[in-house]
Amino acid sequence: MYGNRISWADSRGLRSHVDRIATVLRLGLCLALLLKISGAQQLAEAVKKGTGVIELPAGTTVLTGELRIPDGAHDLELRGHPAGSTLKAAAGFKGRALIVAKGAMNLRLTGFQIDGNRAALDARIGLPPSDVPFSRYYSNNGILIEGARGVTIRNIGFQGVANFPVLVSASSGILIEDVCIEDSGSLNPSGRNNASGGILLEEGTSNFQIRRATIHRVRGNAIWTHSNYHSARNAEGVIADNQIEEIARDAIQVGHATNVRVERNSGRRIGYPMELVDMAGYGVPAALDTAGNVDKSVYAGNHFEDVNGKCIDLDGFHDGEVRDNSCVSRKTYDDYPFAQYGIVFNDTNPDYEPANVTITGNLIDGAGYGGLFIFGATNVVSRNRFLNLNRNHCTGDVSKPRCNYAADQPDLLRSGIYLARGAARPADTRQNQITDNEISGFGMENWCIVAAPGVSLERNQIARNRCTSGPFRQRQLDWSGSRDRLAKSNRHRVLAGLRSSRQHGVDLPPPFGIRFGEEDRGQIVFSEAHRHIGLRAARRQP
Repeated sequence: MYGNRISWADSRGLRSHVDRIATVLRLGLCLALLLKISGAQQLAEAVKKGTGVIELPAGTTVLTGELRIPDGAHDLELRGHPAGSTLKAAAGFKGRALIVAKGAMNLRLTGFQIDGNRAALDARIGLPPSDVPFSRYYSNNGILIEGARGVTIRNIGFQGVANFPVLVSASSGILIEDVCIEDSGSLNPSGRNNASGGILLEEGTSNFQIRRATIHRVRGNAIWTHSNYHSARNAEGVIADNQIEEIARDAIQVGHATNVRVERNSGRRIGYPMELVDMAGYGVPAALDTAGNVDKSVYAGNHFEDVNGKCIDLDGFHDGEVRDNSCVSRKTYDDYPFAQYGIVFNDTNPDYEPANVTITGNLIDGAGYGGLFIFGATNVVSRNRFLNLNRNHCTGDVSKPRCNYAADQPDLLRSGIYLARGAARPADTRQNQITDNEISGFGMENWCIVAAPGVSLERNQIARNRCTSGPFRQRQLDWSGSRDRLAKSNRHRVLAGLRSSRQHGVDLPPPFGIRFGEEDRGQIVFSEAHRHIGLRAARRQP
């Protein structure tokens, strides 16, 4: 018995030898598996295991149906071949997405290309009904993730995806980084964008990050979150350091969410190509958009050029910060036919109105109308630069193109900062601090900071704002809320306009719904508030 005993040192060496043999065997099995994956059928069979590392075949693999990851798969990685791997939708592809995963945990998709073959699969489709998630409505997507935990999508290129390159629904722990999306999205039956083409996180997706994406020539929104009214809000997210160009709807939209940071993103040509902008459906383009109930969120350090719409829309945004962002649009008047207010408050969500919002350090350089449309209470607006405003040269003369609305409310479209009574419903606009802002543009000496009917400038703190007319520094005016400090000539004009407006008692919606007719871009139509959260006129806002 004792003669056959193995010493501790010998046993350790034996275990080490056995471990090496096991490692070699595992490597051999793995290599054998990878070598067997030479086509779509073999790839589908390999994925059925639901765990492990699978290297895609080199070259292009054509899929006629979904590459379905088994429900509940875990610790699974699909990675591209070092020589390059592409998954391409066949002309007759049938499925919700090229890659579909439901209930997965610790899933990694890295280092390959997806060709959605939009040329063959493109079909016109409208937006889903208000109670149907996008994930259950659209087919022919790139990657569809549902009910998953711990998903990484990294270093993947998407080209020509018919609808959404990435659609994540009701999931958590999502990291999307270093992806490239080009030439994606479909159109509605009218031939305008239907919001598809980018990255969509919906239905209460939480703990997510979208970083360093490059998104070009997308028909709808580039990056956005969305939840239906009765669904959980999206939460705890970061959208940062993404580059976006040529988007026909919103560059970034935060919809029905809490605690989301949108930081250091950049973009240009938002609201292009013009023929794909859905003005008939009130899909006004925005660099940074908001919808639903959004709080505890920050939009900071984002920079955009050539915005053919709005810079920042704060629909349902409350208890948050908007700071150090910029939108610069310095091309000709005709280059921005849909140009509107720079920053717009809104209240489509029936549960909240804007309050406790800090807007500071932002630059709006070039806007169709004013720099800021604001209502609600206890908001802070300070040290912003609203420059080259009212490029439409609205004066209250309704015969002017793009200005022919509300003859009895001339201040709505011509003011630098407009303190409104609300939008979808009345709001108590009071105790807002509007201080130390620079405001310039056409008519700003006369209509710099103006209150709507029923709104009192004296109930808000307005001081040390510098107002200048035109692109040149002519005569500068210190515009405060105290009537005694206003220049007499301007004071008379502003107060007379306010008295006239109050006599009519008109409660106007904000300019988010302005659209210009197809035949006559001078026509302005305002949308009506929809009773469902997230809807703008015909369709909800995500």
